[in-house]
Formats: sequence, C-alpha cells, structure tokens
Amino acid sequence: MRAIRRFTVRPVLPPALAALGDLAGNLRWSWHPESQDVFAEVDPGLWESTGHDPVRLLGAVGRARLDELATDEGFLGRLGTARADLEAYLTQDRWYQRSGGGSDGSGPRAIGYFSPEFGITAVLPQYSGGLGILAGDHLKAASDLGVPIIGVGLLYRHGYFKQALSREGWQQETYPVLDPDELPISLLREPDGSRAMIAISLPDGPDLLARIWVASVGRVPLLMLDTDVEGNPDHYVDVTDRLYGGNSEHRLRQELLLGVGGVKALRAYARITGHPEPEVFHTNEGHAGFLGLERIRELTVAEDGPRLDFDTALEVSRASTVFTTHTPVPAGIDRFPANLIEQYFSDAGATPGVPVERILSLGREDYDGGDASVFNMAVMGFRLAQRANGVSLLHGHVSRGMFNGLWPAFDEAEVPIGSITNGVHAPTWVAREVFDLAAGQGADPDGDDTEAFWAAVDRVPGRDVWTVKRQLRERLVLDARRRLLRSWEKRGSAKAELGWIDSALDPDVLTIGFARRVPSYKRLTLMLRDPERLKRLLLHPERPIQLVIAGKSHPADDGGKRLIQELVRFADDPEVRHRIVFLPNYDIAMAQPLYPGCDVWLNNPLRPYEACGTSGMKAALNGGLNLSILDGWWDEWYDGENGWAIPSADGVDDTDRRDDLEADALYDLIEHEVTPRFYDLDGEGVPTRWVEMLRHTLKSLGPKVLATRMVRDYVRQLYAPAAVNARRLNSDYAGAVELAAWKKKVRAGWPGVRVEHVESSGVGDAPEVGATMHVRAFVALGDLAPEDVAVQLVHGRTTSEDELVDTVTEPLSLAESYDAGRHRFDGDVVLDHAGGFGYTVRVVPRNALLTSYAELGVVALP
Repeated sequence: MRAIRRFTVRPVLPPALAALGDLAGNLRWSWHPESQDVFAEVDPGLWESTGHDPVRLLGAVGRARLDELATDEGFLGRLGTARADLEAYLTQDRWYQRSGGGSDGSGPRAIGYFSPEFGITAVLPQYSGGLGILAGDHLKAASDLGVPIIGVGLLYRHGYFKQALSREGWQQETYPVLDPDELPISLLREPDGSRAMIAISLPDGPDLLARIWVASVGRVPLLMLDTDVEGNPDHYVDVTDRLYGGNSEHRLRQELLLGVGGVKALRAYARITGHPEPEVFHTNEGHAGFLGLERIRELTVAEDGPRLDFDTALEVSRASTVFTTHTPVPAGIDRFPANLIEQYFSDAGATPGVPVERILSLGREDYDGGDASVFNMAVMGFRLAQRANGVSLLHGHVSRGMFNGLWPAFDEAEVPIGSITNGVHAPTWVAREVFDLAAGQGADPDGDDTEAFWAAVDRVPGRDVWTVKRQLRERLVLDARRRLLRSWEKRGSAKAELGWIDSALDPDVLTIGFARRVPSYKRLTLMLRDPERLKRLLLHPERPIQLVIAGKSHPADDGGKRLIQELVRFADDPEVRHRIVFLPNYDIAMAQPLYPGCDVWLNNPLRPYEACGTSGMKAALNGGLNLSILDGWWDEWYDGENGWAIPSADGVDDTDRRDDLEADALYDLIEHEVTPRFYDLDGEGVPTRWVEMLRHTLKSLGPKVLATRMVRDYVRQLYAPAAVNARRLNSDYAGAVELAAWKKKVRAGWPGVRVEHVESSGVGDAPEVGATMHVRAFVALGDLAPEDVAVQLVHGRTTSEDELVDTVTEPLSLAESYDAGRHRFDGDVVLDHAGGFGYTVRVVPRNALLTSYAELGVVALP
C-alpha cells in the first residue's frame, strides 16, 4: 500500500556527537579521507550500505550506538580532531589570501560561477557527465585555494537518470525522486526564519517561484534553485524536474531560472548572509547566459541608484563576465527559436524593461552561414562576456574557427577566444594509497609545490609502487564483480547461473578502462571493428588484456543506445565475458575505484571533437598510462613517454575507412607496445620499464592536470583582470558611459577609416637578412582621432596565393597629421629570416578598456 504523506525525520545527535553533524553538513568530507574514517567508525556496515552518505548514515544509525559513541573517549578524540581540522580549513588563509588575491584589491572579492550541473559527490546526484564533474572540481579546487567563488545551479528533483540494462542489453532509464531533506544541503532562510524565495516573471501565467538550497563545498557555497514549491502551477514545478529533460521550451525555462534566477539568488544570499556581492560572473557554457540580461535589467530599471542606458549597462556587465565554451561541435550548443525568445522576454517576461530586439540581437546568428531564425546561447555568451576561453589549447583553436563569423574581419588566430586547459581535483580522484606513497617520502600533499610532491615518486622503490597498483587493481576487480552481479540480476538472470562472475576479471591482468558519455563521436565501439582480433588480445595465453567499460547515452539518443547494446552483446559472450565487462550507471561512486584500478586509460574520439576530456587526467594521477587519440588535453601534453598516441586518420572522409585505420592502429599498439611492456617482469616480478613510464607520467602530468592549476590560471588570466576592468567601469559608471559612447562613435565613424597608401624603403631590389625596411602608411580616419585607433604593420611568410602565415604584428607610430582627418604612420621592421616575405598595413580600434583589438570586429585594410 502507498503512503498518503511522506516526510523525513531528522536524527537528534547527543551533544557530545554534535561535531558529526558539522562534518556531514560540509561536503569537504567527500574528498577528506580522515573525515570518511570517522563516519565509517560510526557503523561500518551502514557506511557501506548507505553508499558512503553521512546524512543517510546518521539517519539510520540506532540510538544505542550513538549513546555508546558518546562515551567512547577514543572516538570522541578522533571526532574532535576531524572537526578542528575542518575549522582550520574553513578559516585559515590559503593560496588566494597568501598571494594577495583577496587583500590588495587585485583579485575579485567574490566570483559567481554558474553551471547547469555540479558533480560534487555521488550522494548529491546533480550531474550528467564531464561538464558537471568539471564544475564540481572547479568549486573544490577554489575551496582548497581559498578563491572566493559562489556556485550557482539548479536542484533537480530527479537528478540525472539511473541506467540499467535489459536482458537484450538495451539501456533503460529510471528517475528516482530525490528528497532534499535527505541530501547534504540546507534551505536559505530569511532572518525571520521564512524560506528565501526568488520570483521571475513569465508571459504565460503567474511568476515562477523558486526556493534556494545551499550546499557547503568546503569554503565555497553552492546555491541551487528549486521550483517544487507551493504557489507554482504544475508546469512550473516541473521546471526543475530533471537534468537536460523536456522540449525546447522546457529547457528555455530551466536556463531562464539558472541565469536570471541565479543572479536574484546571489543577491538574496548576499543580503541575508552579508557575503560580498560577486564582482565577476563566470558562465560555464551557454546554459547560464541569461544572467547577463538580468544584470543589464538591474542597471537599466534600477530601483535604487542611477539608471543606465542599455549600451552603458552592457559594458558594465561585459567587463565583469567570463564565458567558457565546452563544445567543439555546433550540435552541442543550445539554440532556441527566435519567436520563443521574443515571447519569454516581452514586456511581461523575465527581464521587463530590457528591449526584446536588443536581446534578440545578442543571440542572432547574423553572420555567413548563420540561421537568423534561431537564438544561439553560445553567440549570446560571447557577446555578453568580454573574456572567453576554450578548455584546451586545441579546443581554443577549434572554437576560434567555429565562431570566427562573429569576428569575420580577423584571421582565426586573432579571434578573442583564449584557452585554459581543464584540470581535475586530485583529493577527489586519487586513491589514498597513491598519496601515501608520496607522503611516505616526506612530500606535502597540501603544499603549493606540486612538482616536488609528484616528483617524490622517484624515491619510492619500484616494488612498492607495483604492490600498490596491484592493490588498486584488485579493489576495482571486486567492485566490478559486485556491480556486474547486480546488473545481471536486474537483467533477469538467476544467481545459480552467475557463478562465473566470481572469476570475472583478474587482478594480475593488464586492465584497460574506457568510461564516458556515449555520443557517436566518442566511438565506444571502435574497439569492436575487428571482433576476432579483440578476442585474441583478450584471451592471449601469455599477455592477456581485460577491459572495464562504462557510460550512459542520453535518453533520446537511440544511436548511442545501439552502441551500448553492441558492446554489451559482445561482452555477454561466454568466451570473453571474464575479460570484458560493461558496468551500468556510471557515476562518481563507480569512477573513484575505476581510475586507480586501471593500468591504461583508453580514449578514441573522432579528432578534434573532444574539447578536453578529463578522465585520462584522473587515470594519470593514479599512475595510469593513457592510450589516446591526440585530441583535447592529450594533444597538448603527450610527450612520448607518458603513454601512447593512437595515430588518427585526419583527412579521410570515408568514416568507415577512418574507423578501420584507427582501430588497426589501436590493436597494433596494444599488441606490440602496451602488453609487452606490462608483462616484461624483472626478478622481483616488477615490470621495470612500465614503472618508469608510470613515474614519468606522475612527474610530467601531475602538476599540469590539477584543478588547482586550472583555477589559478582562471584567477590570473581571467578573474583578476576582469575585476580590474570592472572597477574602472563600475565605480561611478563614468567609465562605462565613456566606453559605450566611444564604441558608438567608432562604429559610426568606421566607414570613413581607410588605408590610402603604403610606401616602403630601405631594402632595395634584393633584400637580405638583417636589412631594415622602413614603412610609411597614409591613413584616413574621418571623424576618428589617432588615439582611437592602432595602425599596425602585419608581416610574415607568404603562400603561393599571397596569404600571410606565421604573422607578426608591429605598431606604427603617428608621424604627421594633415587636413581632413588624414595622417601618416611610420615604422621599421628588420628582415630576420630568409625566404618568402610579405606584409600589409591595417587599422583597428584602440582603447585601454578593450581586451583585444578584435573586440569590435572591425578592421580597415588597403
């Protein structure tokens, strides 16, 4: 029978155990082994059965056990130590404070970090894949560094789906209901105890209401909006039903709530708690882009303070906004029908007072090849942010090519999209035993010298390194068998026919991992191009391999589901099922033993469609070697000794032929490079050459792939410069008014800007290396002044079509001014290399508040 009402009864802890509630209430426990030890000691069995969830553990443990612990002096001592450690972590200065980021005014006082998903821990299932895991690692690393970030997201009632398999191997989805009272979060409340709420105007009914939940991610608060509240009609309640669900209008409502509602939530949080207002806003992918419209609304329809015009408010907002793009393919970008945007942003819509035509212009694909009938969230993201980046060097290059249409007058290399390569949060993903190896050599895992920490592996005997790797491999094998047993039982098998699972996988066999989302470009089934050859590798009598595979397909992606089914059917074969397994419901809990337990991490996407891909980073930090297509981060940091690069058949248009070529290369590497090295043992049973590659991997990649390195890069390259620019514009808005007026003047006057004539001298008819070429450019500026522009000499090698490549840009100096807005600019260039040489002169806008001379997208050429 069904309950007519459901609620959660919260445990009452004895006063002596109150610190347990403090530890459980801060998600730092999810990456702090010592805190986990305390919870495990409360009740080891419950700790396992609750999935290492402190909130559920404390709700399930019996009163008698709590009373017993309350008088256990040893336990109370360990609890007190853990609580004191948390207090020190939350209050003491860390890198950001020690480096002056928060004290001398250079760094922002607070940063709002918006993302549609956050992967913090398996017990808070608000993530689907790499974007969410990256966002979670960003918050954790910011906490470890003391960077004052505030996360902003949504609280989905069903989270993402749970994955199971049918008897035929078809993915099946379920959406369990999450009870917020059973999650490690708390409601934000007003001083009078009432729930803090935000409201957004929508054109099809009453205001959309949302309450605000707060998760403490170490030092970082994460605000999550939830529309399951009284007063909302059913279709509003469902706005936060599930991650990436529903039709286009449903997604639009979710993104309105995230962007517009997220800014309102930040304002409420600052008002209630006294936390500083963010000076910088970071949009993690385009889903949260509407935050810029709400900030413009605040400034143009201000109830308190001066009201700014749209252009001035746009400059205020842009200066303090950072946009990170994560997708290398246009299909990965949210695009809404323009008429739907017009409906939701009318005068009765989400940002009343902001002209809808100006909003439409921000997301309009008004460039060659664009679709004027859609509103592109990434295009709006770039137009609303003064600073933008991709997530690896290669992805930055790909992104500049994808969005070159926004800056058509400039070559791809000059498009103002930089790159900061992603990183991973080592305390979350690195096995405790790996940290202990370095700590045993006196290395400090909490220190700022990451190179010294990872270099400590050189002092660890090879036998000790290999013993730890076998322990981690065995842990993975046991975990995989448990998951495999549950999966087969759900598929309808009886326990009596599953005895083979007890010997599935082997802790002494080379273990290759492959786990990720399952879109077609990631090529889950590339390994199956030659099934018989794969079988020979799996069953080799002296040098076998075993494969542990996991991944979810989007519920609407039947193509991805067919790939999973093809893989599962191969893995079901009794001949190989002890050597290859597919584990359903890939999540953080599965990943944490998976990365350390693998010897090799496989990644074989279609190049260049992997924006970054961080799973291989996690494997590397655990001593795993990467076997990957040169894409994403691996293209940047592969050095020939930290793994293997699978040759990619770039330029082969026939996709089947390309897959065959790359699969053959994969098989060859495994057969002739990977397995011989793994099984080449010395007299102590240690694969010496393999261990040397492992050491090199930890030393070469350890400092680079860390999320702390990534967040430091964001602070130095994006957050701090954005804060400086924003202060120059925002102190009394005079700077913003001036910049907006200047841009208007430059755009209006640009048709009158021309390079009329260019002269060169000093090199003669047979120039030689070392000669100096003198250049004079005669330029008409019309209504603009010389200080409004930069006149540049661009030179480099030339192709057969006279295209300039490997260019260098030199400024020319104002030499003389004439009547009617005409000027002469001079400069010199030394011919420093032989071969083809070419040059041109161009004029671009110049202003100290621009981050790039391409920002306005205009240029004048001869």
